[in-house]
Amino acid sequence: MQRILVVDDEPAIVTLLTYNLETANYEVVTATSGPDAVKLALKKPFDAILLDVMLPGFDGVEVTKRLRQERVLTPIIMITAKTDEFDKIFGLEIGADDYITKPFSPREVMARLKAVLRRYNDALPETKASDQGANDQIRVGALNIDLKRVAVYLDGELVNLTPKEFELLVYLVKRPGQVLSRDQLLTGVWGYDYGGETRMVDIHISHLRDKIETDPKHPQYVQTVRGFGYRFEVPDHG
Repeated sequence: MQRILVVDDEPAIVTLLTYNLETANYEVVTATSGPDAVKLALKKPFDAILLDVMLPGFDGVEVTKRLRQERVLTPIIMITAKTDEFDKIFGLEIGADDYITKPFSPREVMARLKAVLRRYNDALPETKASDQGANDQIRVGALNIDLKRVAVYLDGELVNLTPKEFELLVYLVKRPGQVLSRDQLLTGVWGYDYGGETRMVDIHISHLRDKIETDPKHPQYVQTVRGFGYRFEVPDHG
């Protein structure tokens, strides 16, 4: 049975989500504050987290940041009453996997949850399987990508990537020389169509370059193909 952590300080929301999740045969654990959510998520494994943004203690954005810093890769669906585009993109940028705005229907939540779980589970075999050898590593130039440990090293130094930055890098690396549109990257990395929110791709590409490129303004790995998208290049000396 898959275990879901529901984090919200509104009793009515917790009751609604718990009822629908348990009816669908999920095991449900609940928390009502940011600190409690982090403690629970670090203490035991969950298959997914439904996380309200506005929480006592500290908010859902801070919960997501702390969990990702601890390399907890559990899929996170953020729930909020905010509808501003920046809030949505920012939530996904710092490591959330999806975003639902209040008011929502239980059917929408269940559909989003199933989609995130399916994408996450489908990605596991690809992450574990590598044609680069038994160590599950990809070496490109000064980059060493350890698929099994979900870690990236640049010149031997660990690079602190968010889960989405790691997925984006692996997606690009496995398609060297191929020009990928922003829509292709949205679908391939985020799992389904985000309605043309291509700015999110540009933000993640920019952050990824800041972390893996010697000169982010003149990247050698992740290159822009103007008018089309992005392409991963293998350096001649790699």
